[in-house]
Amino acid sequence: TWQWDETAIQTYTREVEKGGPIADALRAFNLILGSSNMMAYLTMMAPRLKELHRVLKPTGSLYLHCDPTASHYLKVLLDMVFGAENFRNELIWVRSNPKSLGTVNFPNCTDTILRYTKTSKYFFKQPYGEHNPEYVKSAYKYKDENGVYRLLPLLNPNDNRPNLTYEFLGVNRVWRWTRERMNEAFAKGLIVQLKPGAVPQYKKYLQDSKGRTITNCWVDIPQASGNEALGYPTQKPLALLERIINASSNPGDVVLDP
Repeated sequence: TWQWDETAIQTYTREVEKGGPIADALRAFNLILGSSNMMAYLTMMAPRLKELHRVLKPTGSLYLHCDPTASHYLKVLLDMVFGAENFRNELIWVRSNPKSLGTVNFPNCTDTILRYTKTSKYFFKQPYGEHNPEYVKSAYKYKDENGVYRLLPLLNPNDNRPNLTYEFLGVNRVWRWTRERMNEAFAKGLIVQLKPGAVPQYKKYLQDSKGRTITNCWVDIPQASGNEALGYPTQKPLALLERIINASSNPGDVVLDP
């Protein structure tokens, strides 16, 4: 924990004297927070975040793990360091065991991970998880010789696409695909019309699905426990680190945990 002491005051003075967006943010924080420990924390974070931005590759990302008491201040500070245009995600990590404050507040079971990139040309690989068996059972309810599949719409959400408006299997609509692609998919048996006059749909086989799309709400990674738990209050479980590293780097890339 940081304290508003002589070291924090010296750091604050030094950063403010440099001027620029970060100095502006620190002055604003000081008006709101005054001589508090939160102010000391933000003051100490400012030069560290500047150095992390400096050493980060143009294609790199920064993930900052925090809790709701400081996440809103840190987001403003990161906007000043990285540029608000390089904010990418506010990830919500739902831990398995909530922090209980008795009966005065709702127990807090989430942490925040702020994701920023150095530039607009960053590396990112969308992660996927395993499908929920109940979802597979309800969604993939059709089967043929190629496996189980679900039916998905072929209609275009944009109804002002003259080049994609045509008649197919007796139905005139604005389609997602061109006529050529539609005919090709139909020839391969990938398009189904459940009854005459019904809007055709296409087959999405389970085997072709990459899995459950991971969103910004991470509910599938519990906090470190058992032999993995080290007793460190903000320990990141291996599964959390693996997801972050796999999403924003390639094997052999350099990753810094400061």
